[in-house]
Amino acid sequence: MGANSEDDESSRPHIESLIVREFSSVASNWRSSETVENYLVRNNIPVLWDVDTRALVLHIRKLGALRGVVSTDGTPAEKLLAEARALPSMTGLELASRVTCEKQYGWEKGSIELTVPPWQEALSESESDGKSPKFRVVAYDFGIKQNILRLLIDHRCEVLVVPAKTSAEDVLALKPDGVFLSNGPGDPEPATYAIEMIRNLLGRVPVFGICLGHQLCGLALGGKTFKLRFGHHGSNHPVKNLLTGQVEITAQNHGFCVDPDSLSSSDVEVTHLNLNDHTNEGFRHRSLPLFSVQYHPEASPGPHDSHYLFKQFTDTMKNWQASGASRRGQAKA
Repeated sequence: MGANSEDDESSRPHIESLIVREFSSVASNWRSSETVENYLVRNNIPVLWDVDTRALVLHIRKLGALRGVVSTDGTPAEKLLAEARALPSMTGLELASRVTCEKQYGWEKGSIELTVPPWQEALSESESDGKSPKFRVVAYDFGIKQNILRLLIDHRCEVLVVPAKTSAEDVLALKPDGVFLSNGPGDPEPATYAIEMIRNLLGRVPVFGICLGHQLCGLALGGKTFKLRFGHHGSNHPVKNLLTGQVEITAQNHGFCVDPDSLSSSDVEVTHLNLNDHTNEGFRHRSLPLFSVQYHPEASPGPHDSHYLFKQFTDTMKNWQASGASRRGQAKA
């Protein structure tokens, strides 16, 4: 147990409460800088413990995702039930614009866990002299996790983070080599501003999406999304890469999913499959530089099973640069 600022995934925690079976007041992890209790108090997050969380999970699995309220002030149960029933359903709820950053900023910090960056291992001898190309990536913040940004830095990317409602034209004016679409909360369908933005980027710059970014790509390509009964949450979700046949152990946290049957098979190739319920976990466009996955490759449950996706992104940008140079050369000829 314990907390430290080095592992933060956002500027502040976004949970509104914490429910656990046991809660320790001791900071025992060697990397901790404060107790979890102090961390939660400092961020005004209430905790409910001594709860049979296994029974709670079984209840949710039986009935589906439920709305709920946690109270510590003695409010009568009848009033809390009324408040819970009045909460909006997640279906139709657009949340990305509520959690995004207010203005553009640059990110420079790499991963603290890597002693040898993966890009360095992958470089040829001629490229390992410190002069290898770097890629400018614009990352859309729909609720982005900071370890994604760290891994982009590890893979030789210069990263600019922009608010969720930034237009495609404003992003292209930054002259990016690639655009990253982040994870985030809520229903993807109401985020029409993001769907339109992706459509305006198609074929103009490489695009890589994760989680909500993946769902938005599906909608931008003419597909549909649907709400899962209780979502995919936590670690150890097996996902099969249909291109290699390998199974990745993944971390997941989403309540909506892309319907692969709604995508045009002539334009889109399904690349990843959830082995628990056979839902879609990834796809790529057959002719345009766009690919996305539903799970979190930066979360490291494997622990590094899915880090290859960041190398795939830099390879896509490198190939796109080469094809652009080739097209310009042909035009001059």
